[in-house]
Amino acid sequence: MKIEQADNYRESIIALLTAEKLPVADLPEPLENFAVSKQGDDVTGVIGLEIYGDYALLRSLAVNSKFRNQGIADGLLHHIEKLAAAKNLKAVYLLTETAPGYFIRKGYQTITRADVPAEVQQSSEFSHVCPQSAIVMQKFL
Repeated sequence: MKIEQADNYRESIIALLTAEKLPVADLPEPLENFAVSKQGDDVTGVIGLEIYGDYALLRSLAVNSKFRNQGIADGLLHHIEKLAAAKNLKAVYLLTETAPGYFIRKGYQTITRADVPAEVQQSSEFSHVCPQSAIVMQKFL
């Protein structure tokens, strides 16, 4: 598996996120804090950060169903957490409806929306894209 910066793969990312029923309308332009995993010419996974002051919102972690259970999500998560640490961010936040168990195993803890810094709460994901029923999680770096 090779991990690359995501800017050149926008169409593949949109196709993957759409297939996984994740939001695409509010993807940032450019995708400077996003990464993709590749096998050959195939984009097998994607992950991204939106940065808000000293914090980041983790979004769009998805792996193509044909490539699951190969450690791709773990590799992408490790890569993006290293990026967040290199940018001296204090914590990473996320919203999930489908993978809280996965993120708990990776050191994230469930919190309430009220526990999220105001800067991150202003993101489109928090304010209107993800449903109120989504689980909120954080990991301090």
